[in-house]
Amino acid sequence: MPSVLIVSDSHGWQQELVQIKQFYQGKVDQMIHCGDSELDYSQSEMAGFQKVAGNCDYDPNYPDERVITVQGVRFFIAHGHLHNVKMTLTPITYRASELDAKIICHGHSHIAAANQIGNQLVINPGSIRLPRGRREETYAILEWNDTNEYYVHFYRLNGQEVEDLAFSTTLA
Repeated sequence: MPSVLIVSDSHGWQQELVQIKQFYQGKVDQMIHCGDSELDYSQSEMAGFQKVAGNCDYDPNYPDERVITVQGVRFFIAHGHLHNVKMTLTPITYRASELDAKIICHGHSHIAAANQIGNQLVINPGSIRLPRGRREETYAILEWNDTNEYYVHFYRLNGQEVEDLAFSTTLA
């Protein structure tokens, strides 16, 4: 089953990012950072991540958005500050539709959540440093199978699953 690690809003934390990365390296098909790392684009802690700029990232090498394909599934990655995600998910889902992406990964609000909107799965992994809406610092793992069933699991830095955030859906 393909899987993707999704992290966002680490806000300068380096050791924690390395810890997560080292744990999942070789266990996931891709690693994504949705912005606000506050680290340089080429910094070793960011190596191996598909990464985008957040509103607190000032290295001009970061792209504002990125489209990748993992095991035949198209992902749209953006921090979300340019898509007004704190107010509505409509602009980011429209942009992903323009790019024919099924999975949308974003951050910015620091609120961990996964939602299906139309035939798209929108994932905000929360923040590993400054969570909002709940106490747990979180990141996400997305898995899917060949019958288009998608599973999103959220984890704390210690690896403990935050079970009440888990989400699953079927996308056409």
